[in-house]
Amino acid sequence: MPAEVRSVATDGVSDSGFAALLAEHWDYVMRRHPMWATELGDHRFDDQVHDPSLAAQKEDEAKARAFLAAAKALDASKMTPREQIFLALFIEELESNIASEVCHFEEWTISPRGNPISGWSYLSDLHRVKTVKDGENLLARFQKAAWSIDLEIENLRRGAKQGWFANQESTRRVIKMAQDLLQKPVAEWAMAKPAAEPPADWSDADKQRFSGALLKVITDQVKPAIQRYQTFVEQEVLPHSRDEAHTGVGALPFGQACYQARVEAFTSLKKTAQEHHDIGLAEIARINGEMAALGQKLFGAKDLAETLNRLRTDASLYFDSVESLEGKAQAALDKARAAIPNYFGILPKADCVLARIPDYEAPFTTIAYYRPAVPDGSRPGEYFVNTYQPKTRPRFEMEALTYHESIPGHHLQIAISQELPAVPGFLKHGGMTAFVEGWALYTEQLAEEMGLYEGDLDRMGMLSFEAWRASRLVVDTGVHALGWSRDQAKQFMLEHTALAPNNIDNEVDRYIVWPGQALAYKTGQMEIWRLRREAEAALGARFDIKAFHDVVLGQGAVSLPVLRGRVEAWVAQVKATPAS
Repeated sequence: MPAEVRSVATDGVSDSGFAALLAEHWDYVMRRHPMWATELGDHRFDDQVHDPSLAAQKEDEAKARAFLAAAKALDASKMTPREQIFLALFIEELESNIASEVCHFEEWTISPRGNPISGWSYLSDLHRVKTVKDGENLLARFQKAAWSIDLEIENLRRGAKQGWFANQESTRRVIKMAQDLLQKPVAEWAMAKPAAEPPADWSDADKQRFSGALLKVITDQVKPAIQRYQTFVEQEVLPHSRDEAHTGVGALPFGQACYQARVEAFTSLKKTAQEHHDIGLAEIARINGEMAALGQKLFGAKDLAETLNRLRTDASLYFDSVESLEGKAQAALDKARAAIPNYFGILPKADCVLARIPDYEAPFTTIAYYRPAVPDGSRPGEYFVNTYQPKTRPRFEMEALTYHESIPGHHLQIAISQELPAVPGFLKHGGMTAFVEGWALYTEQLAEEMGLYEGDLDRMGMLSFEAWRASRLVVDTGVHALGWSRDQAKQFMLEHTALAPNNIDNEVDRYIVWPGQALAYKTGQMEIWRLRREAEAALGARFDIKAFHDVVLGQGAVSLPVLRGRVEAWVAQVKATPAS
């Protein structure tokens, strides 16, 4: 393993046994996930793709248990307190992965968020072609695409033999994605983009050779494989897919165990689905009260229903063009970038830029997402907004959305984490979802404190977004643990958030295909605010918002119990230090 790769894996760990284990684990993860390795700047496997075969899955399971046994055999008493935290988090991650094996995701999941169409279309963005060798590696990857897609079909067929199927609506959406792609000329596919834009400094011969070879492999190998995938899903999965009354993972034989494992993995807490559901209902009641009061101030609305109706039906509250949508997003990003030095001591070197969600994905996905910067600096963090049908996109949501996905939300937290010294790779480039998403939701309210919202209408967007995340606690648990249908989930969100119906439709599909993930947002946000209020009460005038944020962000995306320990230790340290 190159020294720089080992350094990433073992940063901040001096215990020789733990460092050796982290290096071995990181090397295995990079080999098994070569596209992620490329994204992180480890170019040893740039001609490789992930192996989805059953044999590889079994190897992963055996390796996870071996790594866990080795981690538990280490003598933590000889480590520094910081290393002990890293070890506990490493063990927690391995145990979570092992517990989730009960879900058998690869044998039944069909999702608009993860399928051969979106996965292979993304490769051309992920794998940047600068040199001739980069081009050869990209070709080598596309030459393995048909093999990979056929293995995905094999996995799904194995699950089908046991009666395990995806839900109907998600299955239909993936079929439509495949149909839409296959109807286009290959030259217009996102996969073929590098063929149209080879590097300008290449020779004409190299450009022609690369472009011709890429179009040929997509035409001769990738396209037929996607056709096989579509045919299989349409003929062998859709007729048996789970209907609306059985849309959640709980309808599968292993569903309840699977869901509890994912709930604990995404929240880093051992709470039941019912506990999360009840917290969501209480939060919805609180936030809806604030929305109704603000609706009366803004519109003279008599209640929440009238407020939501105005927000959904007043065309003046929606964008009239892609350009106006992107303009408001860019303005919010610029405002936030200028304001963060007053609230954060640690700032990232990596920039964040605005981008459009690709056309092949936009009709089927959420309103926005963030893609982290490449650690070597070759690509900034990217805040992707959905510009599909802009007249269905509310203006009042755009500021809260931007602060969540970019600055001071995901970009600030993830870029800082990537740039932290003395934090091992598994935590620096991964970590706990409740921390990552909880932080981003926390910053939507922090933006109000920072003076970033233009007016009450944008504050209504902030409240609606918080209601959206609270509704996730209710809807996700409702669908997967309490037997809710897709329509029940959509109706609840229509009655309690200002999200547009098309966004709700895509959001509910996301919760259905990604059980438990939606719980992370409100769970993490509530804990961060709880810790902040406790720190403010304990320190009084000595509370420093910059220092608090630096403590929260200073060790990567840790579990919520570890975060509590960090903040409480900082409070104790400040209290023990004589005031200047």
